[in-house]
Amino acid sequence: MTPSASHFSPSDEDVFAGPQALRRAPKTHFPAHAQPPREVYQLIHDELLLDGVARMNLATFCTTWVEPEVQQLMVESLDKNIVDKDEYPQTAELEARCVRMFADLLHAPDPKTTLGTSTTGSSEAAMLGGLAAKWRWRAKRQAAGLDTTRPNLVCGPVQVCWEKFCRYFDVEIREVPMGPGHIMTPEDAIAACDENTIVVVATMGQTFTGKYEDVEAISAALDAFQEKTGLDIPLHVDAASGGFVAPFCAPELDWDFRLPRVKSINASGHKTGLAPLGSGWAIWREASDLPDELIFNVNYLGGHMPTFNLNFSRPGGQVVASYYNFLRLGREGYTAVQSATYTVAAYLAEHLGKTGEFDILFDGDPHLGIPAVTWKLKNDDGPYTVFDLAEELRGRGWLVPAYTLPPTQDAVAVQRIIVRHGLSLDMADLLLADFRRAIEALKNGPRGRRLEAGDAPSFSHDATPALAVVAP
Repeated sequence: MTPSASHFSPSDEDVFAGPQALRRAPKTHFPAHAQPPREVYQLIHDELLLDGVARMNLATFCTTWVEPEVQQLMVESLDKNIVDKDEYPQTAELEARCVRMFADLLHAPDPKTTLGTSTTGSSEAAMLGGLAAKWRWRAKRQAAGLDTTRPNLVCGPVQVCWEKFCRYFDVEIREVPMGPGHIMTPEDAIAACDENTIVVVATMGQTFTGKYEDVEAISAALDAFQEKTGLDIPLHVDAASGGFVAPFCAPELDWDFRLPRVKSINASGHKTGLAPLGSGWAIWREASDLPDELIFNVNYLGGHMPTFNLNFSRPGGQVVASYYNFLRLGREGYTAVQSATYTVAAYLAEHLGKTGEFDILFDGDPHLGIPAVTWKLKNDDGPYTVFDLAEELRGRGWLVPAYTLPPTQDAVAVQRIIVRHGLSLDMADLLLADFRRAIEALKNGPRGRRLEAGDAPSFSHDATPALAVVAP
């Protein structure tokens, strides 16, 4: 007779030998009783095994590998609230140092006096840049006695955060269609501008293909537009993905504060900045480019503290980790790290091209975009689609997103790999081997129906896109 599990407990150290092994996790009701911490940890730990392996997620732009020292600093900073600058003055000082360092990297006229802030990510930073642009535009219009009720923003169809900004803050969004090179052209950007345009947003690292928009050319077009119309429209650069690669691997590109028309820049510290998730930066060219009305001063945490964020209380560990990376790597180290990612991207592009199956739309050229590879099928009427291929690769643990370009591109279906710090050539070889196996299986093996481009939603965010599932 098998002994009852409730009486069988050979060791208090074995969580699977006692009652906990036969309990289910609460899913709909708040639990009534406390439970031992080790048992709760094991239960949650085991459920999380169903998540994918982060480093095999080639859709995400976000950091998936950090040094042990970063992990330790994150643990040590677990209780630091970065908004509480009176209680944690040294964390606040590290934030200020990071702002000045990043402003220096972006060629701000005077990095010591310009204004900037850490954020929870580049989307929040982008919205802060948009708010500053709206307030500057409104103040100028009010001073001239002009209408301020119809602000608009011009950008390419690349990041949902700009749609959010415009919807949340009552601004008309004017999304410019992609040109033939899959980026917004200066001509199309200018065509969308008028006296109510608060800012034109140019993107360094477009989410659909990874390409840079030509910020210098867009700036020159706005210069010419001002000469013709008298309208002085500023530029904001969304450098969420390119802000920490272009300065190191394409330093000759003029896209930052070297262009006087660029008034603000947002970047993601937790993407190519190499910090853990939850890190972003907003930087203004000069202090005067951030209206005073947007800065709040509070004293109820003990001390006088200026703040300009959509969030209030925020963790300080990501800023501490960013400062660690700035000191640990410096210009030399960041150049080495990011150059390695471009090397892997070029390798993947070359060998994916050699399969004969794909047209490479972007091969990871550091002068044209971020370390990424984007392609489409040569034969749109072949035996499989990129959605089939994505699903086949997922069976091996790789997340290689398939999605369609905006509707103006006739629903062209593409796939893309983001090459991040931690994707080595050895891992690239394993990935390529799985590509070859997947292609062979799709060409010759039994499988479900052929998924068409119309079966999957257009990709419009830098998070992991939804993948179409092959029917059984």
